[in-house]
Amino acid sequence: MSTLAYLKSFFKDKDVASVTPTSRFCVHTVCQPIDFSQDITIVEYGAGAGVFAHYLLDQMTSNSQLYLFETNEILFKKLQQIEDPRTMFYDQSVEYVTEWLPEDIIGQVDFIISGIPFSFLDAEVKSSVLDQSFKLLRDGGEFLAYQTSGHLEDPLRDTFGNVKTSWEWRNIPPMTVYEAVKR
Repeated sequence: MSTLAYLKSFFKDKDVASVTPTSRFCVHTVCQPIDFSQDITIVEYGAGAGVFAHYLLDQMTSNSQLYLFETNEILFKKLQQIEDPRTMFYDQSVEYVTEWLPEDIIGQVDFIISGIPFSFLDAEVKSSVLDQSFKLLRDGGEFLAYQTSGHLEDPLRDTFGNVKTSWEWRNIPPMTVYEAVKR
C-alpha cells in the first residue's frame, strides 16, 4: 500500500495515527486468532488503504463477509479500489457502528479488527465504541486491536472482562496487540 497516501493523510487528518501502512508482521500477529477455514464475518475499524482487507480477503472463504470502516477521504478512495463481492465499505465513524451495519449481523460478528487510535478518543466515545463492539460480536467473537501503547488494556478489560496483550516490534511504530473475547 502507498506510504505516500498515508503521509498525505497523516498531515491532513488529525485522526490518522500512522505515517506508514501496517507491516505484514503486524497483520499476521493481529490475525493469528482467526480460523479462516470457516465462513466468518469480520468488521474492520480504520481500514486505511486496505492492508488488512487484502490479507483477509486472500484467506477468507467465498461465503465470508468483510465490513470496512474508514473516514479519511484519501485512504477511503484507495480502499474502494478493492473489487470483491464479500466486501462492504463505510466512510462513516465507528462511533455509530451499530447504526451503520445491517441489523441482521448485530450479535453475529466473528471478529472486529481495529486500528483506530483509541488514545485520540475521549473516554465517553471510547467506551461507546467498545460497548457497541461487544454488542456486535457473537458469543466467542473476538475484538482484535493494535495500538501504539498499552492504553487500551483497562478499557477492554472493563468491557469484555478479559484481554490478552502482546507486542509486534516489526512495525513502524511498534504495536501493542490486543485480543478480547466476548464471553
